[in-house]
Amino acid sequence: MRSLLRSPFVAALLGRMIWVWMELVARTVRWKIEIPEETRNAWREYDGVVVAAWHSRILLLPTGWVRVIRGWKDRIHRAAMLISLSADGEAVARAIDHLDLHAIRGSAANKKKKKDKGGARAIAEAVRLLKSGSAVCITPDGPRGPAEKVSPGAIMIAQRAGAPIVPYALSVQPAWRLKTWDRFIIPFPFTRGAIVLGTPISTARTTPLEVLQAQLQEQLDAATVRADMLAAGKTAFTTDPAPQ
Repeated sequence: MRSLLRSPFVAALLGRMIWVWMELVARTVRWKIEIPEETRNAWREYDGVVVAAWHSRILLLPTGWVRVIRGWKDRIHRAAMLISLSADGEAVARAIDHLDLHAIRGSAANKKKKKDKGGARAIAEAVRLLKSGSAVCITPDGPRGPAEKVSPGAIMIAQRAGAPIVPYALSVQPAWRLKTWDRFIIPFPFTRGAIVLGTPISTARTTPLEVLQAQLQEQLDAATVRADMLAAGKTAFTTDPAPQ
């Protein structure tokens, strides 16, 4: 199966199918969107922002860009995603290319030190992009978990670039959850969904890594709960804001 996924033809075909599904979900789901003013201002005030979201929601992650952020005319004007060098990562990388998102290939949380996962190269590219006006989306529990537990990679990248971290949560209900390590979500179109951005977390180098790790864990957990509640219709409907 892995050798099949590494075929350029299969990767291109899967990439196009994933792209179509991402676009369909982004444009047909009835989205509730919550973006604090402090977070909106981060796109105006900083050269770059690290956006942190859980690995299980990869198929949803481009939605915030497609629905909202791409229309902002701010200091941060490009977006990228950190994607592993795995075979399935190749298909996702090809899919987001259709959405005008740049794929940074590699893992910032590689635990298999004997095998090159492109970690150093990916970190260097992410820092460079952050310093040049990009938002970089990173899954702090990827690529292998533990699920929904923040690893240091995203924080280290943010500190090196002098960029804040913004917790980012998305939810669609109903959706299909696979029996994978992260309970990967396959979103359905024409359903209900929510996009929640948390308040920016400052990543000064003088702040201990474990403090920032705990802060990101708490805020990303809270944003995820909030997105799930909104998608389930448990709070009042919010307005889908027009691009500014």
